[in-house]
Amino acid sequence: MNFLNRRNFFILTLLGCVVGQALAQSNPIRIGEVNSYKAQPAFLDPYKKGMDLAIEEVNAAGGVMGRKLEVITRDDNATPGDAVRAAEELLSRERVDVLAGSFLSHIGLALGDFAKQRKIFFLASEPLTDKMVWQGGNRYTFRLRASTYMQVSMLVPEAVRMKKKRWAIVYPNYEYGQSAAATFKQLLKAAQPDVEFVAEQAPALGKVDAGSVTQALADAKPDAIFNVLFGTDLAKFVREGNNRDLFKGREVVSLLSGEPEYLDTLKDETPNGWVVTGYPWYGIDTPEHKSFVKAYQSKFNDYPRLGSVVGYTTIKALAEGIKKAQSTDTEKLITAFRGLNFDSPYGKLQFRAIDHQSTMGAFVGLQIHGWFQIST
Repeated sequence: MNFLNRRNFFILTLLGCVVGQALAQSNPIRIGEVNSYKAQPAFLDPYKKGMDLAIEEVNAAGGVMGRKLEVITRDDNATPGDAVRAAEELLSRERVDVLAGSFLSHIGLALGDFAKQRKIFFLASEPLTDKMVWQGGNRYTFRLRASTYMQVSMLVPEAVRMKKKRWAIVYPNYEYGQSAAATFKQLLKAAQPDVEFVAEQAPALGKVDAGSVTQALADAKPDAIFNVLFGTDLAKFVREGNNRDLFKGREVVSLLSGEPEYLDTLKDETPNGWVVTGYPWYGIDTPEHKSFVKAYQSKFNDYPRLGSVVGYTTIKALAEGIKKAQSTDTEKLITAFRGLNFDSPYGKLQFRAIDHQSTMGAFVGLQIHGWFQIST
């Protein structure tokens, strides 16, 4: 190769590098998001709206590192196998930079394991299982929402104050429900040694036979009930329990039931006085939350649900983490997310370096006439 050709070759190579770098900087940052949209629409339709609002806000402010954010979603059909196949397709075909999402705990665990095997960053938005960051945790997986243990431990002091001895428990028979029931029994027994667990019903997720479950609980004559059912299972259980006076004269402590997603469905059938975790969107009077509600209502002409907060905060956390890392490289993201501080409608949150769990909390209160009233 003569001098002129070598010079031209060098110029073309340099030009190619510059053009390639410019194209890389102009391409969007792609977030591959996997979730049970068809199976859990009450939570995940608002969740998707929350993501859309956050994407709009981040991109309107210039994106991250001068690049727009783009979310590519896939439905997992509420099965771990389909979730893993969707994640693989997002990586291999769509060339996403990070993975996010999941709702059901066993699916979250499957995606966490996939992230570990493929060495790709994964932000688990919603799955509550403690194994997500504890027994089954790994360096590639971070989790946004408060875990099963965290939420049950918020409810146990309220259960202790009731001073009830005979408890019945009902929960969906998969990871989340099993963990919630085990944690409740462990913590309540430690705080109140004379407590008895007189009945335990564990129907398959989405397949509750509300009549037989309600009758079994009533036959045990408990003083109080701990409920972990949610979604359509919760609605069926409440309706049948109301019909059979199961809740009359009995205290009920219930996970998730104060979330608007489920109160919206129950409406006037919502039992009064249940102690629950939930999201009182109308009663949080902080600048961050008021700003979020205003933006959400302006865009969708609707009020936010808890799913809206989770979807919105998922994107905000990813944007802040990528900004801190100044890269979408997995190892740099892991370093950036450990101890990461980020904004949310609940105020400033952080991902703990020790276990990759965020400090996002929950609200404990009472169901009163179809509304969630915060405990004081």
